[in-house]
Amino acid sequence: MRLAYWFFFVAILAGLVGMGLGIHMGLAHDFTLMPVHAHVNLLGWASLFLYGLYYRVEPAAEATALAVVHFALAVAGVVLMTGGLTFMLLGNEALLPVTVVGSLSAVTAMAVFLVVVLRRGVAERGSATAR
Repeated sequence: MRLAYWFFFVAILAGLVGMGLGIHMGLAHDFTLMPVHAHVNLLGWASLFLYGLYYRVEPAAEATALAVVHFALAVAGVVLMTGGLTFMLLGNEALLPVTVVGSLSAVTAMAVFLVVVLRRGVAERGSATAR
């Protein structure tokens, strides 16, 4: 299966988790986990889905080892950051390092994505000038 679809798959799971958390908070009238809800939806659903769209329209970009590293960092970032943040907001400050590692993983994933996009742009420009 192509990497784009793995991004879509994890994004959809994150979207379902985010929606479920939102519904739960609304029914319980307890919005303690609102930052988690926001991060699951933005980092998980939106960012991962957008990454998937890029790889869907640029199949050559997903055929690289760097794209797989990007996927691993992005997914780890979502899981670790939102998981750690959940426990922190519920009073367990011991998981701050997990949240930090997740945050750094998400930022690193975006930086790796920048490199993937730049490499693809340079490759396209090189093939256009060779014509």
